[in-house]
Amino acid sequence: MTPDMHERKRLMFERSDAFVAMPGGIGTLEELVEQLTWQQLGRHSKPVLLANVDSFWEPLLALLTHMRATEFIRPTLAVEILKAEQVEDILPRLRAAAARAPEGAEEMDAEVVSRL
Repeated sequence: MTPDMHERKRLMFERSDAFVAMPGGIGTLEELVEQLTWQQLGRHSKPVLLANVDSFWEPLLALLTHMRATEFIRPTLAVEILKAEQVEDILPRLRAAAARAPEGAEEMDAEVVSRL
């Protein structure tokens, strides 16, 4: 329990090794977009994964493609999103992402990799 969403998101960020967005509502979308923004700005290199069960996140992925095509997401800014179509694929994808660091970023701490 936290007093407000700002504190909740701060703790979530500090205590997380990765971010998984399950199908959800506006709050889930807001938390996801914040982590994508922070990733884009270089604030973290933690994996961000969409649990795309029953293609739930396809409209968002289409929107991101549209934003890139219309240059609202600049070509120089990476938007790294992992996808898992099935729940059982989430941990293997996160482990694979933890084993390699994004280009230009520091490798993930061995302790983080082992927790994933």
